[in-house]
Amino acid sequence: MSTWLPSLITATAEEGFDLAIKLSRVAVKKTQPDDAVRARLRPAYAEDFDALISISHVVATNFQTVAAANGYWRTEASA
Repeated sequence: MSTWLPSLITATAEEGFDLAIKLSRVAVKKTQPDDAVRARLRPAYAEDFDALISISHVVATNFQTVAAANGYWRTEASA
């Protein structure tokens, strides 16, 4: 069985940030599975400063989770 999220482990912090964004997007899609509803709502939050700040908080929280899972991408030499 395949999964969209086989692991939180990424090679770099940048890949980890991309994964954090994907986690956030999938959460929205699973919460509101109707593509048409999401498309209809998108313009409302796309220009709403408070909504955009809230979105960045969700991504930041997910990035914290991914970073912790990856040991903050520290190597033995840099730890």
